[in-house]
Amino acid sequence: MTAQSGTWVWAEERSAVGALRKAALDLARAAKFSEVRTEQLVIAVSEATSNLVKHAVEGVVLVRPHPERPDVIEYVSIDRGPGFADLGRALRDGYSTAGTLGVGLGAISRLASGYDIYSVPGKGTVLTMHFSPDDVPVSPLRASGLTRPIGEEMVCGDAYAAVETDDLITVALCDGLGHGPAAAEASAEAMEIFRRAAHLPPGEILTRVHEGIGHTRGGALAIARIGRAAVTYAGIGNVAGWIISEGARRGLTSMPGIAGHQSRTPREFGYDLPRNATVVLHSDGLTSRWNPATVPGLFARSPSVISAALLREAGSRRDDACVVAVKAAS
Repeated sequence: MTAQSGTWVWAEERSAVGALRKAALDLARAAKFSEVRTEQLVIAVSEATSNLVKHAVEGVVLVRPHPERPDVIEYVSIDRGPGFADLGRALRDGYSTAGTLGVGLGAISRLASGYDIYSVPGKGTVLTMHFSPDDVPVSPLRASGLTRPIGEEMVCGDAYAAVETDDLITVALCDGLGHGPAAAEASAEAMEIFRRAAHLPPGEILTRVHEGIGHTRGGALAIARIGRAAVTYAGIGNVAGWIISEGARRGLTSMPGIAGHQSRTPREFGYDLPRNATVVLHSDGLTSRWNPATVPGLFARSPSVISAALLREAGSRRDDACVVAVKAAS
């Protein structure tokens, strides 16, 4: 699994609907969707985006290949209001926001092969939908994340990757130094080395990556291995790691330095992982001041929704941003 290809689109003007329709159509053709399935995808993307343009505040949308299945298309939308006071009602047949195509949220969700939604009145809504070419249900991943470039940059200097083996998920996140193509090159190289070394302990993976990206700008780097009841973590530089459980969070320890250039001897740290906990890694494109208590119920949602909501809550437009969430095995 790797960070997305795709472009965030502000859903504040009607032109956003056309731009996202085209993006969805291009992805559907690449994934060899049937004409019927392509039409269903385009209707869902158009309606969901139209709702954002008409009713949301600071709506933004990403359409991308699914992080693990490139034949599946993922739609992610984030906004800051008004939210749904009665989400159950909004998902029932016959409910439609005024002036849209007439397809309500419930109908949109049925066109998708899988979806998840998180909404708080006055705070906003996060919606993720997945569309498979044959409409086979798509289950939420145990790990999912998002990247977003600074300002109007086309590439993000942050990246993540995840490798799942049985009950273990090993996740890497790299924040390339600076931003733009050179930062993206550093992060991409880090992820390639990580994938080749993902079978090793996190401290050894960190060493491999540190030694392998010396020809790049380097960056901040974190490696986490999440099992059923424990997390093993190793980090260099300003990447944040957290364990979230029962409305509280516990920080994971990184060593100072710059991966690829300067660092103390890498160290692994072990942590107990409570039942139903979530592990979150993010770059400093998200402030660390977010609080689980201000997003009630969020960590019961899917990793893709968790990542999107945290990007909304804590993301900065003045830096590249990356966030990935991982669910403990049940």
